[in-house]
Amino acid sequence: MKKLNKLSIIGYGAGDAANNLAFTTATMFLLVYYTDVAGISAAAAGTLLLVVRIFDAFADVFAGRMVDRNYSKRFGKFRPFIMFGSIPLLLLSVATFSVPQLGESGTLLYAYVTYAALGLAYSLVNIPYGSLAGAMTQDPGDRAKLGSARMVGGLLVGSALGIFVAPLIKPGADLQATFTTITLVFVGIGTVLYFFTVLTAKERVHRAVPNVSLKQSMETLKGNKPLLMLCISSFFFLSGYLALTSVQLYYLRDVLGRLDLYPVLSIIQLVLTFVLAAFMPKLVRNIGKKHVYIYSSLISVVGGTVIFFTPASQVMIGFAGLVLSLVGVLAMSIVVWALEADTVEYGEWKTGVRTEGITYALFSFTRKTGQAVGGALAAYALALGGYKSGGVAQTPDAVFGIQIAAGALPAALTILAVLVMTKYTLTDAKHAEILTEIRARRESGDASKKADAAVEPSADASDGTKTATSQQPHAAPAN
Repeated sequence: MKKLNKLSIIGYGAGDAANNLAFTTATMFLLVYYTDVAGISAAAAGTLLLVVRIFDAFADVFAGRMVDRNYSKRFGKFRPFIMFGSIPLLLLSVATFSVPQLGESGTLLYAYVTYAALGLAYSLVNIPYGSLAGAMTQDPGDRAKLGSARMVGGLLVGSALGIFVAPLIKPGADLQATFTTITLVFVGIGTVLYFFTVLTAKERVHRAVPNVSLKQSMETLKGNKPLLMLCISSFFFLSGYLALTSVQLYYLRDVLGRLDLYPVLSIIQLVLTFVLAAFMPKLVRNIGKKHVYIYSSLISVVGGTVIFFTPASQVMIGFAGLVLSLVGVLAMSIVVWALEADTVEYGEWKTGVRTEGITYALFSFTRKTGQAVGGALAAYALALGGYKSGGVAQTPDAVFGIQIAAGALPAALTILAVLVMTKYTLTDAKHAEILTEIRARRESGDASKKADAAVEPSADASDGTKTATSQQPHAAPAN
């Protein structure tokens, strides 16, 4: 298959930048917005995040089936969802960060409804977007490049939020006006980025079955052990990562007392993104995606341990722990999407049917449940420590609760992720063998079709029986 051109790779990365205008804004600031602006208690906000993100996980499965069931001859399976779902998604982000004061119950109900709607809209855009990578190329190097582009796109947005938005989250500021302005601006920027993706990132992988039935979707998932291992490992990793992400601002502001370091962390993140993206394809070729995933996760474990055990007075050591965690997360985030794309071919190899939508949906389902658990655990840790909003000084118990959420939880959960990933059997060498066999099947199938077309049955004029040539056997596709 011809290598992907740079424009296609950049276009794909632009899609994740657009996704993260809604997603990363929510993961970084929604808990702070709910507690410090909307006036929702930390415990109630934690339950809200848990319930809605679990709903989001089921929304991913629904979106996966929608993707597998539909196909456009002009635009393919995935791009129509991005075209028509992107603007509603961005507008719902505005609504989510515009909670009116309707009394305790009314405010909480509005928060539930808008965040759930945002999650559903995100699923209907992100599941097709994530599935698109596996349909663009089967080359491991190109898939690593797409993973790098995706990470760069998402991290550019995350870094911009950390550099320009996080410093604004301080006591006394008009945070509602800030979030309203930011999310409205993102509607315009996100629309441009999404449509750039639609125009440049196109499907090129052969598809034998354009519209996949529910039975075929389930068959490709059954027995796909590599996908199962990747899903379970990602659940643990994302639980830890979302715990850290949810309280990162609290850790810098309320534990280290250095909110001004948030932009510095974001700049470091930006530099690391480009450095890792540059050499990650070579690293993948040398040691394989599985080992990159495991080693990167272990770096995050070290970072979480440093965060948890470092006294609040040791600012630079605590900050170094955040940087170490970030290095591990960034490197792991590049290869995880390439690993998911590999499991699509594994399912096709087992069943003969290619189902990017439901495969990515199951993977995203477990990631969403991990995000739900991680965000909720972080909020509960704040509540148990006695966190008080409104810019007041936090008690030692509250500081300890933040350190648990930012350090101990991510480290412990990431260790579990590594243990599961050691059981992952779909190495790069095995994936190459699977691709070779899939291509051989397709060639065999194409040859069979040509033979059928060349040997058409003819009828005897007297009794309508077939001639002897029509009785010749033809090759059957390999299993």
